[in-house]
Amino acid sequence: MNKVPLTVKGAEKIKEELQRLKSEDRPRVVAAIAEAREHGDLKENAEYHAAREQQGFIEGRIQDLESKLSHAQIIDVTKMSNEGKVIFGSTVLIADVDSGDEKTYQIVGEDEAEIKEGKISIGSPIARALIGKEEGDIVVVMTPGGDVEYEIVEVQYI
Repeated sequence: MNKVPLTVKGAEKIKEELQRLKSEDRPRVVAAIAEAREHGDLKENAEYHAAREQQGFIEGRIQDLESKLSHAQIIDVTKMSNEGKVIFGSTVLIADVDSGDEKTYQIVGEDEAEIKEGKISIGSPIARALIGKEEGDIVVVMTPGGDVEYEIVEVQYI
């Protein structure tokens, strides 16, 4: 499997969730299963089945997060040569050429994209159009409603 780019903050977030799952959630579910077993017949014990289902979810999530971390290429944008170009991890202020509306996006890995937080995936149409460009450049983004032109106002490496 290829390496998957991940920002330092994204990797920290995954590590925190993994730690919480292993140190808090897993022991809590194991205790719930033990308690449910004490109630007797397991065939008709809804608490037992719910706890086992939750345990399966937690174990699956732990495996998923460990896999993501093992295949991650953690990129610290603050330690890269910042030549004004839009790169993975950079934060970009763009302005719609027609309306003047401004938006700020950080280009992140697939797993850490969250549009409400202004984090867009490296594979998104906007990110693909921005990568490699510089402040002052005009980029064209193909959208379902037609092509939209944006001017790159500012590139930050934070």
